[in-house]
Amino acid sequence: MKQGMEDGSLFEKMERHVAAQMATAKTVREWDVKRATERVSPVIYAGALAAASKEDEAARLSIVMHKPADRNESDRKLEYLAAYILTTQAALDPKEMEVIQTEADNLTV
Repeated sequence: MKQGMEDGSLFEKMERHVAAQMATAKTVREWDVKRATERVSPVIYAGALAAASKEDEAARLSIVMHKPADRNESDRKLEYLAAYILTTQAALDPKEMEVIQTEADNLTV
């Protein structure tokens, strides 16, 4: 049985996110090869990429919504998300940013 995205430790959620990103990258490469060797509808191509990115999005959201057990885990979560944003240059949606901002505001020095 597949473990739900909401289940597991922060580390397990990060592992799932990395695996989902790798699967998405593999799908993109495969479809790019397919497009180079045969005629592929842009709509079908876009649909395939959207389907591949859903797992990535769900895994990332499970990290955003994860409730850290302690300060160290909170720091690790925020560091991971910062690295994700810097590496991918992706923007999080306003709700995700609100969750992260609230968590960062609750940290005490």
